[in-house]
Amino acid sequence: MDWLIARLPPAWRERTREYLVLTRMDRPIGALLLLWPTWWALWFAAGDFPPPGLLVIFTLGVFVMRSAGCVINDYADHGWLDARVERTRGRPMAAGRVSRREALTLFGALLAVAFLLVLLTNALTIKLAFIGALLALVYPFTKRVTHLAQVVLGAAFGWSIPMAFAAVTDSLPPLCWLLFVGNILFSVIYDTQYAMVDRDEDIAVGAKSTAILFGDADRPILAVLMVTFIATMLLAGMRAELTWPYFLGVAAAAGLLGWQQWLIRTRERAACFAAFRNNHWVGFSLWVGLVLALALR
Repeated sequence: MDWLIARLPPAWRERTREYLVLTRMDRPIGALLLLWPTWWALWFAAGDFPPPGLLVIFTLGVFVMRSAGCVINDYADHGWLDARVERTRGRPMAAGRVSRREALTLFGALLAVAFLLVLLTNALTIKLAFIGALLALVYPFTKRVTHLAQVVLGAAFGWSIPMAFAAVTDSLPPLCWLLFVGNILFSVIYDTQYAMVDRDEDIAVGAKSTAILFGDADRPILAVLMVTFIATMLLAGMRAELTWPYFLGVAAAAGLLGWQQWLIRTRERAACFAAFRNNHWVGFSLWVGLVLALALR
C-alpha cells in the first residue's frame, strides 16, 4: 500500500491512504478468505483449470466486493460500535477521518466496478449478482438484530460460489449448493473466532454475534461446525469423483482446524485472532488439493 501511495501526487496521498485503509487493502486476510471458496467453485465447476477470462473476472471481483463490504460495514458500525471498541476505534470512519458521504460514494463506485465485471459473464450470473449485492448491503446491519450475523456473512461471502458455477456452466447443480453450505460453515467458524476477540466489548455495546450466543460452549460448538465442514468438503470431493490429492488437502485442512482448537483453548484475544488468520491456510490447502486432483485425472 505504501508503495502505491508513494507514486501518487502528494496532494492525493493522505485521502488515498484513508480510502485504502477503509477498504482494508492493508489487511488482505479477509479477501483471501473470500478468494479461496471462489476458486474452489471455479475449479469444481470447470472440472479443470477454469477459463482464464472468468478466473480474472472473479479474482478481481473478490477484491472489489470485499472492499465494498468493508466500506458498508464501517458505515453501519462506525458510530454505535467501532468508536466504542478498542481494536476498531482507529478506523477511518470511527475516527472521523472519512465522512458518511465519502463512504457511500466509495461504496457506490466499488459496486459499479463489480457490476461492470459481472456484465462480462452471462445472464444467469448477472441475475445472481443482484442477490449478492443485497447480501453485502444487509449483512453489516444484522449484528444489531440477530446473533446469527455470521451465517448471513457466510451467505454473502459464499454467494460467489453459485455465481461461479453459473458463469462456468450456466447452471446451479447440487454440487454448487453443497459447496455453498460448506462455505457458510467455514465462515461461521472463522468469524466466530474473530468475534471472540471483541466479545466482552461487543456485549457492553449491545452488538450480537455467534461468539456471544455460544458463550462458554464456543469451543465444543466450533468443533462440531469444523467436523461438519470437513464432512461437507469430503462429500463434495466424492460427488466430483476426485482422487487422493484432494482428500490429502482435506486432511491438511482438518489438521489446521484442530490446531485452531488448541490455539483458542484459553480464549485469549491474540490466540483467537491467530486462529482466525489461520483459516487462510485451510482454504489454501483445500484449493491446492483440488487443483492437484483435477490435474492428475
